[in-house]
Amino acid sequence: MTMALGIGTYALFWEWSEAVERPLDLAGMLERAGDLGCGVFQVCDYPPIETMSADQLEDVRQQASDLGLALELGTRGTRPDHLNGYLDIAEALGVRLLRSMVRVGPGEPTLDESLAAVRGLLPRLHEDGVSLALETYEQLPSARLVRFVADVDDPRVGICLDPANCVASLELPGDVIDRCAPYTLNLHVKDFAFTRRDGWVGFTLAGAAMGEGLLDLGAELSAVRPLERGISMIVEHWLTWQGDPRTTVAMERRWTRQTLARVRSGLGDHIEETIEDEGEPNHE
Repeated sequence: MTMALGIGTYALFWEWSEAVERPLDLAGMLERAGDLGCGVFQVCDYPPIETMSADQLEDVRQQASDLGLALELGTRGTRPDHLNGYLDIAEALGVRLLRSMVRVGPGEPTLDESLAAVRGLLPRLHEDGVSLALETYEQLPSARLVRFVADVDDPRVGICLDPANCVASLELPGDVIDRCAPYTLNLHVKDFAFTRRDGWVGFTLAGAAMGEGLLDLGAELSAVRPLERGISMIVEHWLTWQGDPRTTVAMERRWTRQTLARVRSGLGDHIEETIEDEGEPNHE
């Protein structure tokens, strides 16, 4: 069983943003992932990747290889020209997983059009050896996303599971996990919580340090079984601005370390439970 655990650009959201004096570039993000002992880095919703030259992409691929990092890509939408463009980038980087979203609403393709677009992409996905993971989020009910993936009916297309996103549409995280786990190809790992607004007028749904929010990490890992199924786990955060760059970046880094530690611990517990369930090996 291989542990494909790592971070993505959303774990460094503030540190590469214009809100800090010296934003971290992609090379710096890869270095950080290597320093944290990660096995994978997901370049997700990172516009600069779209304008990199072939030589620049080769530099990224080589750096990741030198650091022992597998690379993944993330974008949004189902339009064929856009996804084919990202598959071109994936080919240059040696990427084997592309995360996207089935966007809905005004100006977006209908679900039938998105379904046809994804089906039309299947020959290239198989030829390139790339899997497409469509993320759970509030604009598309998780049951509808599951039906969409089931209608595609191909092992190269599945779900990027992030139950936090669906809370905004009043879906319970546990229900989303149970519904989507069989179709999951990629796992976004972040904790989240509600806090009261000033004056007790409403709530804010935002990130929380792993283990201090509403995510039942143990239940999620047990349902998805990422080690047995070879599913990558990408640490992300919903960290709100903490008033100044130094405080915000320090907390972002602390949350990343804490999440990685808790996932590693949770996976270790799951391995022990699996061994116990299977019984002690017979050496006779």
